[in-house]
Amino acid sequence: MAANDTIADMLTRIRNATLARHQTVEIPSTRMTRSIAQVLKDEGFIADVAETGEDIKRMLVISLKYKGRNRQPIIRNLTRVSKPGLRVYSNRKDLPRVLGGIGIAIISTSSGIMTDRDARRQGIGGEVLCYVW
Repeated sequence: MAANDTIADMLTRIRNATLARHQTVEIPSTRMTRSIAQVLKDEGFIADVAETGEDIKRMLVISLKYKGRNRQPIIRNLTRVSKPGLRVYSNRKDLPRVLGGIGIAIISTSSGIMTDRDARRQGIGGEVLCYVW
């Protein structure tokens, strides 16, 4: 596993689960992973988020979404942008547009984790965590 990069670990687990067409995927629960999962749910990329376990062993159970008869995953791609070795920050003017607005960029701002659209609306920048489409 990456040197405790919980976000990269989370994205990889979701990516692998969608490729294997799993219904749910378990991810270690941190404040950051909870926030990212909530944004993914609000944006319609995942069906649901639940928390199981207690104290140190808390896990997020993410229900993945598929569409159509041959179960195409809703999440086509997850890309980590800002890494622990190379942080990527963006001010409000330079917030990225993912696939011309089809995808979302998840941004860590002073007002919490949000999409590039919300950050643009609130006029704040922050650390670009990942792209989802």
